[in-house]
Parts: sequence; structure tokens; C-alpha cells
Amino acid sequence: MFHIHSYRHFPVIFITIIVMGCDQHPQLSPMGQNMTQEVGIKVIHVQPVMLDSELTGRVNSSMTSDVRPQVDGIIKQRLFTEGSEVKAGQVLYLIDPATYQASYDEALAQLKNAQATVVASRLKAERYASSVKDKGVSKQDADDAQATYQENAASVAQYKAALESASINLEYTKVRAPISGQIGISSVTPGALVTANQTDALATIRQLDPIYVDITQSSTELLKFRQQRKELQVNGGVPVTLRLEDGSAYPVAGKLELTEVSVNETTGSVTLRAIFQNPDHTLFPGMYVRAVVRNGVNQRAVLAPQQGISRNVKGDASALVVDDNNKVEQRTVIAQQVIGTNWLISRGLEDGDRLIVEGTSKVKVGDSVKAEDIDGQNSRPIQGTGQEVKK
Repeated sequence: MFHIHSYRHFPVIFITIIVMGCDQHPQLSPMGQNMTQEVGIKVIHVQPVMLDSELTGRVNSSMTSDVRPQVDGIIKQRLFTEGSEVKAGQVLYLIDPATYQASYDEALAQLKNAQATVVASRLKAERYASSVKDKGVSKQDADDAQATYQENAASVAQYKAALESASINLEYTKVRAPISGQIGISSVTPGALVTANQTDALATIRQLDPIYVDITQSSTELLKFRQQRKELQVNGGVPVTLRLEDGSAYPVAGKLELTEVSVNETTGSVTLRAIFQNPDHTLFPGMYVRAVVRNGVNQRAVLAPQQGISRNVKGDASALVVDDNNKVEQRTVIAQQVIGTNWLISRGLEDGDRLIVEGTSKVKVGDSVKAEDIDGQNSRPIQGTGQEVKK
């Protein structure tokens, strides 16, 4: 009877022992929170970095001149090819010169007649002046002869001026290029009637080499640009490079020429003007480009991968770093600008900091972590030297 009773309770005793045995092991959370979390870090090092500002620009000719007639008349001939290069002073159009040639010939004849008259009156005045001494003529006659001579001399000067005016008008029948450059489409053809200083230009000449690029920048960014150059102690010219509309780089670097002295009240922007050599006429007026303005070199720049920098709802930037005790620490940082895939950090990170760039969502401030360098080196910077010690 005793053995039968003992076997009857054996399953209960066995189950109790199993349960008690399980209670002796610590329970793990589904996420294993008592385990050290692995994170990927990037060791921050100061380095020289070229600071650039990429802005939108528009190409403008360095010189532009509208060709307009200075006398009335009929266009007799066009002497250039549209789209070609012309030189300053080159004859572009001929206006029918017939009436202006006639006016010139008339003025020339009048001048010659006046010159002949003044010679005769001068001789008469001289004779009368001598005869007055011998009492051969009266003093009044001598005075009248001298006055006539002076009037004729004045007439010569008047006819010289008329001849010069006629000569100028005759020369204006040759419409010349005011500047050198590339000439555009002609708005008139032979046979067209044109008038002096008309509103519509006959053609437009643009100088394309050198050429300007006008860059638009907000007044706020301009102040930052100047402050940055001051901090970097940059003097001298500011180099500028271009990227064209098709994404290609313009091969010739330019330089910043001037800054507009006033701010556009509507847009709050300022225009910067850069000048470029353009021997092949790759750049032409009206083209949009992306201009990269070189602000200078920051010899001790701190660059942080963008995935390691986060922002709150207010836009404040922060970063998670691993401290000397391998615990997570949060830093408030100032992300100044994007350079490639990195943020330029002006405050909050220093040389040697271990920035968490992978696994930030799995850890929080104060957690112990195992840091793995994403560059493939489980490294730790030596404080103050920027060197690394292999583990």
C-alpha cells in the first residue's frame, strides 16, 4: 500500500522540481535589454576643408550696345553676317547718302565763295587804311571797308561749321559698330526707312569675352559669407567656378568682381558679379548656371556624417556620442552647412569624439554600448593627438 501511494504523488513532485529549477535563471526581455547594444561609430577628426557656397547665377554680357541710325534715310546695304564677330568702327549698314552728299557739296561751295570774298575785302580794307594817311579816302570809308572784311571773315567761320555738320551727317550714312562683339539678328533689311535715334535698334552687339555671371544671394547669407572670410582671414580675390545647365563643369575659373551696394527690397537679395574668360563663347547671355563661390579654407574643420546628426521639432541639431566609459552621451551641436554627405559642425563636437552613426534608434542616453568603427577599425583616438590605437 505504501508503494502505491508514493507513485501516485510522483508526477506532482517532479513538476514542482522543474518549476523551481526554472525560477533559478534570470528572465530576459524580448529585446534582451540587459545585453550591451552594438552601435556603429565614426571617429571625428579635425581636417582642412574648403568652404564653398553654391548659388544660382545668370550670364550677362560684359558690354551691350544697340545699333541705331543717327540720320534719316533708306537702308541701301547691310554689310555684316548675323551672329558674326564685328569690330568697333566696322561699317554695318549703308544709308542712301545722296541727299547728304548734296548738302555737303553745297556747304563746300558756300565756304569757297566766302573765302574768296574775304580775301577781296581784306585787301580793300588794307588799301583804305593806307589811303587815310594820305587823305585819299575818308576815315568813314576806311572804317566801312574794315567792317565788311570782318563780316566776311565771320561768314567763312560760319560756312566752315556748316561744312563740318554736312560732313558728319554724310559720315553717319555709314552706320558703324559702337563696340566689338557678337552681333545678333538684324531688325531691318535693305529698303527699310530708318530715322535718327529711333526706338527700335537695327541690331544688338554683345561682348562675350570676358563675360559676367550675376549671382543672387540673400543679404543674410552675404553677411555670413563676409564673417566667414573674416574668421578665416582670407584676403585677395574670391575664386568662382561654374556648373552649366547640363551638369558639366565650366573649365575656366573666374573671380568675384563686385557686390551690389543695395539690397533688393522685394526679394531681400544682393547681386554678386563674377567675371570669366569666355574665348570659346561657351557662356552666352541669359544662360542659368550654378556658381560655386570659394569662401576659404577652414584648417580645423569638424565634419560629421549626416546620419549621425538629428533635429528636434524646433530644428535644433543634436548628436549621440560614446564617452570614455562606453556610455551614450547626447551633444547639442550647431550644423553650419552641408559639405558633400557631411555636416560642417561649428560647435558641439571635437577632435576624437566617437559619433554614433548606426544604431541610434536602438539606444538612449546613459546606455552602455559596444562601439564598432564603421571604417572597419575598432579604434579609439588618443586624446589630443588625433591618432588612433588599434584594438
